[in-house]
Amino acid sequence: MAVPLIQQFRVGKYLLEQKLRGQKRYPLVLMLEPLFRCNLACSGCGKIDYPEEILNKRLSYDQCMQAIDECGAPIVSIAGGEPLIHKEMDQIVHGYIKRKKFVYLCTNALLLDKRMDDYTPSPYLTFSIHLDGNRERHDASVCRDGVYDKCIEVIKKARSRGFRVTLNCTLFQGENAGEIAEFMDAATELGVEGVTISPGYSYERAPRQDVFLKRKESKQLFRDLFKLGKGKKWVFNQSTLYLDFLAGNQTYECTPWGNPTRNVFGWQKPCYLLVGEGYARTFRELMEDTDWDNYGTGRNPKCANCMVHCGYEATAVDDTFNHPLKALKVALKGPATEGPMAPELPIQYEDEPVGKPVLVSSVVAGSSCSANKNREVA
Repeated sequence: MAVPLIQQFRVGKYLLEQKLRGQKRYPLVLMLEPLFRCNLACSGCGKIDYPEEILNKRLSYDQCMQAIDECGAPIVSIAGGEPLIHKEMDQIVHGYIKRKKFVYLCTNALLLDKRMDDYTPSPYLTFSIHLDGNRERHDASVCRDGVYDKCIEVIKKARSRGFRVTLNCTLFQGENAGEIAEFMDAATELGVEGVTISPGYSYERAPRQDVFLKRKESKQLFRDLFKLGKGKKWVFNQSTLYLDFLAGNQTYECTPWGNPTRNVFGWQKPCYLLVGEGYARTFRELMEDTDWDNYGTGRNPKCANCMVHCGYEATAVDDTFNHPLKALKVALKGPATEGPMAPELPIQYEDEPVGKPVLVSSVVAGSSCSANKNREVA
């Protein structure tokens, strides 16, 4: 199943409007975090170790609607925490659909079986299910056995009911291309719309820092993966030029304003991934008062190893719009898997990268997951 034509049309129309207006910075996806509370405690997550008074906070329905009305992005990615814990989540989703926004409801699927009846299949709604590889890999990543099997069961149920379903896969240390290729084969057999895949970002607050990939490792891993995928019917829920970037064939600057984040603290500066950089009260304040030139690979040590889609997908989409023939060539031939890689951006700071990861043989071996203090919420 491909992305519906109505989504391609509306997003394309939105991009054209921004170009005609001469907008240099504009949002493509609203990253909404209506809560941080989760029913899992994943080893690579930097969102769940806040004190109880923060974990108990929620964005209201009105605040969520105000966020999309402020920024006007055509797509909303609802993350967390676990969004399905939020008691108003069905109302929030329906409010966005009423505004004809395309909603990607990100979930670990543990509550989706119980909550599926709250939603109606629609081209405006996609369940984006977190699945970090095969059974052993995923269950180790989320620090709980049996979650992978539950995800597969729920995916099949959602698909049988006519819902759009994508997978959201984050890659960590110790993964190899063969293992990921097997995962992509399994995703294809499941019949999901596509897979969103990217290397994990080394959150400063994450309980483990030794699980994150560095940029050179990430690029080689994706080259090896795409080489194995030649001739296969894998579908990625990402632009071809972003995939080409992951394989080391594009030199891209991050465009953090492309995926602005609204959470329980406000509008997060500068992006979904960085913490401790401050918050804005309004979207306009975020866009006008954030020192965008201070962020991105080569400009800030916190961004040194980041290749995550929420920072670079908007860059790739803009490049696709500006250079459609280049994008078409990559779409037809696939990302290059041989030859020299595109140069990195020059380093403009003197400090060593923050949170530099330590190489380990596997995230599975010797995993020291944080305690599952946030258990499943009914």
